[in-house]
Amino acid sequence: MCYGPEFAANVVKGWIGGVGAKTAYIEPGSPWENGYVESFNGKLRDELLNAEVFNTLAEARVLIEQWRVHYNTVRPHSSLGYRPPAPEVVLLGMPTPPGNPVPTGSPPQPATMLH
Repeated sequence: MCYGPEFAANVVKGWIGGVGAKTAYIEPGSPWENGYVESFNGKLRDELLNAEVFNTLAEARVLIEQWRVHYNTVRPHSSLGYRPPAPEVVLLGMPTPPGNPVPTGSPPQPATMLH
C-alpha cells in the first residue's frame, strides 16, 4: 500500500471508519478531499514558485513549461517507486514526421523523442 502525502487522507479515512467514528462535512476542494492536487500544489510552490521571480508573463510561461516537462519526464516520484510518471520514450525505426523529410543520401534518423 502507498503512503505518500497524496494518500494520507485515504489512510486516515480508513482508520476513522475502522474505529466506528464519523467525520464532519468537509467542503469539496479541501486538502482532505483532494490530496493529489494539494500534494502537486505543494511541490509546484516549493520547487518552482518560491524559487523564481517572474519578470514577464512570457518568462513565467517558459519556466513553468520547463518545470512541467522535468516534473513529468525526469523527476522521480516516490509513489511510483522513484520513477518519473511519463519518462521520455525513444522509438527506434519511427518514420520521419511529415514536413521533415530526410535528404537523399543522409543516414536515417535514429529515433523520435516523445513526451
